[in-house]
Amino acid sequence: MLPPSRRNRQVDLTEVYAYPGGARRWVRANMVSSVDGAATADGKSEGISGEADKRIFGVLRALADVILVGANTVRTEQYRPAKVREQYQAARKAAGQAPTAAIAVVSGRLDLDWSLPLFTEPAVPTIVLTSESAPDDRVQAATAVGVEVIAAGPDEVDLALAVDRLAERGLGRILCEGGPHLLGQLAAAERLDELCLAVSPQLLGGDSMRILAGPELTGGLPLILHTLLTEDGFLFSRYLIGTLSSAKKGESDGGEG
Repeated sequence: MLPPSRRNRQVDLTEVYAYPGGARRWVRANMVSSVDGAATADGKSEGISGEADKRIFGVLRALADVILVGANTVRTEQYRPAKVREQYQAARKAAGQAPTAAIAVVSGRLDLDWSLPLFTEPAVPTIVLTSESAPDDRVQAATAVGVEVIAAGPDEVDLALAVDRLAERGLGRILCEGGPHLLGQLAAAERLDELCLAVSPQLLGGDSMRILAGPELTGGLPLILHTLLTEDGFLFSRYLIGTLSSAKKGESDGGEG
């Protein structure tokens, strides 16, 4: 739908969702919600997803250096390591990327099950972003299974600092997959550059959480619609954060497909 295209043109999702060229750090979030704003069904996002949404999900992972996710989402969604997708290997190698994106878990208390495949079987070592006051025994348990532990903040995780720590390691193409609390913290920390939102064609009602949870953002966070796609009743929007000038910058730097 946006940008305009001929109906017989096959959309190249890697072009549509390409990261801006030259950006040292770019944080994009990918979320799904129902038409009435529910971010989960029965506590998980799986219930409101679809085949097209999962396809875009895979493309966004294939383009990213690192996938940022909250500890509660890891536990609830039973996260696994990102897959090595053969069709993207040449492009990732040319871009100087690892075979697949690393998963970076934000956890202040390190209350995680280190025997999960996310920590014991990743193609690229999983990262945990925590604070300097994290319990020593849990830090040792994490490092014992090959997890890279990064401290970002003295007493709690400073999310702005955590994002900067990832970028310093060459992991500047950051994909946040939530949950809503983590996304809210990213927005509040002014570290969110882009939102990819899939709207599922269903109504759920109830009191499900929205895609953003936490304190109200003072003055709101302006969004510029960059791209809009549709398939099977789903709407897939790509928003850039900020002013129209920032949207034009994303296009000129290679962010438009």
